[in-house]
Amino acid sequence: QVQLVESGGGLVQAGGSLRLSCAASGRTFSVNAMGWFRQAPGEEREFVSTIAWHSGVAYYGDSVRGRFTISRDNAKNEVSLQMNSLKPEDTGVYYCAAAPFIATTEDLYDSWGQGTQVTVSS
Repeated sequence: QVQLVESGGGLVQAGGSLRLSCAASGRTFSVNAMGWFRQAPGEEREFVSTIAWHSGVAYYGDSVRGRFTISRDNAKNEVSLQMNSLKPEDTGVYYCAAAPFIATTEDLYDSWGQGTQVTVSS
C-alpha cells in the first residue's frame, strides 16, 4: 500500500501560479509513475500530468501543456506540479496518484491521495 498526501492548493487569481506537492510513503518501491488528475464540479476526473519515477519522462494533458510542469524528487519520494498562467477552468480538486507503470488513464493508478482544492478566480 502506498500513502499519498497532497498539499499546496488554494485560491488564486487568473494568470497566477500555484505549486502542488505530493508526498508518498509506504510501499514506494512498487511505484514507477506518479500523476495528477483533477475533477471539476459535475465533471469527470481528467488527466493532468504524469511522470516516470526513474527516467523523468513526463506527459501532459492537452489543456495544461505549456503551462504546467511536473517534477519529482526521488530522494524525498515527492512529486510536484507547478501551475502557471492559471485559468478559471483549471478550478477543481487535484488528486495525486501512483501507478506501477506510466499511464494517462486513471484506471491504471492504484493509489490515490485525498485531493487538494484549487480555485482560480476570474
